[in-house]
Amino acid sequence: QCQLSGLWRNEQDSLMEISAVTDNGDFQGKYLTRVTLASNCARASPLRGAQQQPGEGGWPTFGFTVRWDKFSNATTAFVGQCFVDAGGKETLTTVWLLREAVGSLQEDWKATR
Repeated sequence: QCQLSGLWRNEQDSLMEISAVTDNGDFQGKYLTRVTLASNCARASPLRGAQQQPGEGGWPTFGFTVRWDKFSNATTAFVGQCFVDAGGKETLTTVWLLREAVGSLQEDWKATR
């Protein structure tokens, strides 16, 4: 069984801490990205998400958003899945979309990465 709660570190040394996952799959936590460390603004940003309980023999999928309001006018949405290898190591795989605020509808094309 893969447990989302706990402290996670990604390939860029960003940290994510997820509190306990509720019975219905909701969770919250905080995210500290290396981007904030590089700009001398090391602040934790809040995250909220939900985990889909897996079917029999499956691994859970999840999604969460991070609001970077302490240092950026942007929000990132992550979706992923949790896996456990034969040695018991848990791994999260994710993809993300980051949306930055822009000043006009004409600039919308450059707002999402």
